Amino acid sequence: MTTATDSVTGVTGVTSAPADHLDALESEAIGIIREVIAECRRPVLLFSGGKDSVVILHLARKAFWPAPLPFPLLHVDTGHNFPEVLAYRDATVAAAGARLLVARVQDYIDDGRLRERPDGTRNPLQTRPLLDTIRAEGFDGVIGGARRDEERSRAKERIVSLRDEFGQWDPRNQRPELWRLLNLRHSPGEHLRVFPLSDWTELDVWRYIEREDIVLPSLYYAHRREVFSRDGMWLAVTPVTQPQEGETITTRTVRYRTVGDMSCTGAVDSTAANNHEIAVEVAASTLTERGATRADDRLSESAMEDRKREGYF
Repeated sequence: MTTATDSVTGVTGVTSAPADHLDALESEAIGIIREVIAECRRPVLLFSGGKDSVVILHLARKAFWPAPLPFPLLHVDTGHNFPEVLAYRDATVAAAGARLLVARVQDYIDDGRLRERPDGTRNPLQTRPLLDTIRAEGFDGVIGGARRDEERSRAKERIVSLRDEFGQWDPRNQRPELWRLLNLRHSPGEHLRVFPLSDWTELDVWRYIEREDIVLPSLYYAHRREVFSRDGMWLAVTPVTQPQEGETITTRTVRYRTVGDMSCTGAVDSTAANNHEIAVEVAASTLTERGATRADDRLSESAMEDRKREGYF
């Protein structure tokens, strides 16, 4: 085990991962974030309060410390987010002294620009509010927390992903990144999606969270919750997720590996109550976080890639 001191918080944490591995990932990610600031006229960081976006925010604060963040944060709120995550989001933004922009799916449904989906999930509905906000604010560099190990289409994407004037992604037209040389050039109307955590795994993220002693929304840690089983996942009993005929409510000790829309995000049985216990649990897991807990990725074999082509995160 090794110890490391966070230059932002001053907290010393313990990690079971080799320090040089986490240090190398951290250094690469900070370098990417700084390069975005150097090359883009108006960047923004996507921040939902989920663990990957929390790590990105932590890295960004380190990248520019002691100066304030040189860009705003953006959250596309489906209206079905977990209340605990929204409370954490607002508290974290305030502590960082950052500016938060919120694009709300509910506003688009209310005025008829979007319609509710028959399956109830709003995750695919986030694309239009995101693209509209990017255009309205003139953002040309959008920093996100996606990782290649999450899902097959994300594994195809480069660290710097060019989006055309319609915000769309063409997986057949990507720039080479030989020797980690990043090309952030883009024409007016185009924008870049940049993913500093591309080379991280879920386990890397949790080992880093453990080392840096980062506090996350309470949903990530084991707690008692009323749930019911659907499609091999434990869904929480909420105003937007109610058991159907034949589905029985039970109270279990669970936690969330990812904290997306309530309508499509499942919990897993777990007793892991702190960052170290979660890192140990993730190291032993044979299922990916999205494959095990995200129903929206099961809509089709190419569900995520289809959404990304249209402009999704």
